[in-house]
Amino acid sequence: MEAALARLTWADVGFGIGIFAGTLVLNALVLGAVILRLPATYLADHHVDRRGLGKRIVANLLGLVLIAIGIVTSLPGVPGQGLLTIAVGIVLMDVPGKRRVARALLRRGHLLERVNAFRRRFGMAPLVLACDAPS
Repeated sequence: MEAALARLTWADVGFGIGIFAGTLVLNALVLGAVILRLPATYLADHHVDRRGLGKRIVANLLGLVLIAIGIVTSLPGVPGQGLLTIAVGIVLMDVPGKRRVARALLRRGHLLERVNAFRRRFGMAPLVLACDAPS
């Protein structure tokens, strides 16, 4: 272990910091794009997914790849945003109970207000939760 630490250079540290910062920015951009592309009723019980089969397959495959990358970058010593990458992967996939968990998370604190303020900044309608959905 000491031999490996002795060979660690500032270039290695800089590379790790660069990977960390790069994946943080990339994940933030992807998550922002996903939040903006969601239909306002996406989290409501009455929402119908209108994506075609091809788009659903691509989204699920991309989600699987992101989850795999997130698992790897969650390991100690591997730079990157593991948990954020896993979260983005799960958002893209068709996972049972995903909307219920997302609603529960958005109800905590002021997260829904922040997400909707972000959507308003880009001219998008606010997200409607199940309890807010029209009957």
